[in-house]
Amino acid sequence: GPAPRRGLAQHDISPLHDGVVAALEGRITYVGAASALTDTVTVQKGATRIDARGCTVVPGFVDPHTHVVYAGDRRSELQRRLGGESYAVIAAGGGGIVRTVAATRTATEEQLVASARVRLDEMLACGTTLCEAKSGYGLDVESELRQLHAMRTLDEEHSIDIVPTFMGAHEVPMEYRARRGEYIRLVIDEMLPRIVDEGLAEYCDVFCEQGVFTPEESIEILEAGRQAGLTPRIHADELGPSGGASVAARVRARSADHLVHIDERGADALADAGVCATLLPAAAFYLKLGRFAPARMLIDRGVTVALASDVNPGAGFSPSMPFAMTLACFAMEMTLEESLVAATLNAAS
Repeated sequence: GPAPRRGLAQHDISPLHDGVVAALEGRITYVGAASALTDTVTVQKGATRIDARGCTVVPGFVDPHTHVVYAGDRRSELQRRLGGESYAVIAAGGGGIVRTVAATRTATEEQLVASARVRLDEMLACGTTLCEAKSGYGLDVESELRQLHAMRTLDEEHSIDIVPTFMGAHEVPMEYRARRGEYIRLVIDEMLPRIVDEGLAEYCDVFCEQGVFTPEESIEILEAGRQAGLTPRIHADELGPSGGASVAARVRARSADHLVHIDERGADALADAGVCATLLPAAAFYLKLGRFAPARMLIDRGVTVALASDVNPGAGFSPSMPFAMTLACFAMEMTLEESLVAATLNAAS
């Protein structure tokens, strides 16, 4: 498809006035000027015609960062954050990712599919037609596989197309906290081979953050994933300056996500390496981080910027890409045109 747009080009949405979109059996067959429609496709008698005068027709939204397959409920943590507790404090007390891990490990594949289907229905109602989805709430071999198998089933059954990402390095599970090196070996030596053998993922992701995975550990896992055939992605510089942007540039990740604390040096590294910055303003909003990713700086320094919802059980309560776009404009200084490109063309790249 067309290359992603960055810098000044991200502001160009190439509007088509007096245009027509034609579709047959769920597939788009024509996009272009109304005057050329009948020269290109045959319009069948009885075809449904929708008059969209006064409206704008845009591509389906692409959501390039979600954690849509999980079990359990952490909405109570939002109330605690509203009371002043931080993400780190809640996680240290047994909340956060490890709480969802406990629930997901006990869920069947059928239960994971059923609960995720509801979330995907909500995303579809908000205009999303393609999403990326991560594992990372199993953190043992069988539970990670079960999450990814659920994604495969959902991709086959649901209208939204799903691109799967393996994220065994989402957190160090409780039983490995005193032997994190062993857990990293489990991810590399046992999880990765099984997932690749079964063709369950296209990407490998790591949460590079203080108290989670270090830059060195992240590089080790992502390079192992690449050698196994999975393209790197990374959660970077979300809760603090973790060095994640530098890792993304070094391994030439497909995307570096969050980037709330990225600086100009990190931005230049991403631009030089051709790494897409996927920004998740709803996560910063719900986590009450007090700041958002510097989208304006990233775009002005030539970084490709995409937007995502970050649907997840603890800090991504909105399935709406339009909500992410709204926050991008009002909280991150993006223009309307830039946000549309970020939620479609760049998100798909």
